Amino acid sequence: MSSASRQLPARACISLACSVSAFAPFSQAAFVDDASARLEARNIYFNRDFREGTGQSRREEWAQGLILDLQSGFTEGSVGVGLDALGQLGLKLDSSPDRTGSGLLPTHDDGRAADEYSKLGLTAKLRLSQSLLRYGTLIPDLPTLQPNDGRILPQTFFGTQLDSAELAGLQFSGGRLNQFTDRDSSNREDIALNNKNGRFASAAAGEHFDFAGGDYQFAEGLTARYHFARLDEVYRQQFLGLLISQPLGPGVFGADLRLSLSDEDGAALGGEVDNRALNGLLSYTLGGHKLSLAAQKMSGDSGFAYVDGSDPYLVNFVQINDFANADERSWQARYDYDFKAVGLPGLTFMSRYVQGDDARISGSSARGGEWERNSEVKYVVQSGPLKNLFVRLRNATFRSDFARDADETRVIVGYSLAL
Repeated sequence: MSSASRQLPARACISLACSVSAFAPFSQAAFVDDASARLEARNIYFNRDFREGTGQSRREEWAQGLILDLQSGFTEGSVGVGLDALGQLGLKLDSSPDRTGSGLLPTHDDGRAADEYSKLGLTAKLRLSQSLLRYGTLIPDLPTLQPNDGRILPQTFFGTQLDSAELAGLQFSGGRLNQFTDRDSSNREDIALNNKNGRFASAAAGEHFDFAGGDYQFAEGLTARYHFARLDEVYRQQFLGLLISQPLGPGVFGADLRLSLSDEDGAALGGEVDNRALNGLLSYTLGGHKLSLAAQKMSGDSGFAYVDGSDPYLVNFVQINDFANADERSWQARYDYDFKAVGLPGLTFMSRYVQGDDARISGSSARGGEWERNSEVKYVVQSGPLKNLFVRLRNATFRSDFARDADETRVIVGYSLAL
């Protein structure tokens, strides 16, 4: 592990203080008065128990994350200037060399988890009319790129992003990303292809990741989406989607329909990429009940392509698995309940089951099947001095013909405070 991953917490605090002092030259009223600050604390216990196979039998760690998000307003004038800062600190609470790899903490070369790690991201921004241009540390929210935010600290990217709402009903995003920092690291790395289950020739990296696309709202509850992305010399991807939310009888009908078309780009450094991912989820909400059914089908000569460390934008990507191997088809049944309907606001429950089959196994002519079951209970304090404090319990069971079976439990306690 590099020295960058061993930064002391004080170092990050000093750097963050310096970034705040950089606001001073721009101290126009709106720049300061419209500024905001938020402190988020995440405490996660993670336990993944592998039920078969060789190698490490368990990943079990406990850690605390602190995220300080400072966002300035904009200077006055037709072009507003601003500066944001994102300070992150991770602290080890419990780990050992035979239980590392949970994604909560970096691991040193000696196999031990770091006692702490920290990172600081600065983002310059320009606002003109209904357009916002940002350069620096970014956390994009795109169908072609979903940064992972499932541990104590989020995955971040470094680059340029333009968001625009100049045309009524259209939300446009475009830009170029050059590097990323993983959720459990302080180091910037080149953006690479995820190679889960050996789906591709290698986890090749590209020099940059380009993206562009938009969401257009035709009417209330009806939005069409098109996005394009390209990992230089590795793969390119087109995404088409449709979001529907409409009253139906006494409840609300919802639909999330998605199609991703992926091919290799240029020199194809990661090998052949040829995937068509058709997936969608239908739901019906009535009172506190919500029932959802989903289907997902991979076709083409490879599995689904997405950026390493990120989350694939698929309806059957769940707690452990993504069901995105070549030729794999899967379905999901899900049930949610909001106890607000019976006078217990803040308490929610979710349970889902995903079944996949006909998956092409890398390096073999055989076909495999897999399934996963998830359950989750969450409570958010609604009032008093602990308002917004939440406790979340997640449990998963995963079984597969070609990947390691696993049982997993996560306990998450979080709190967000506006400063």
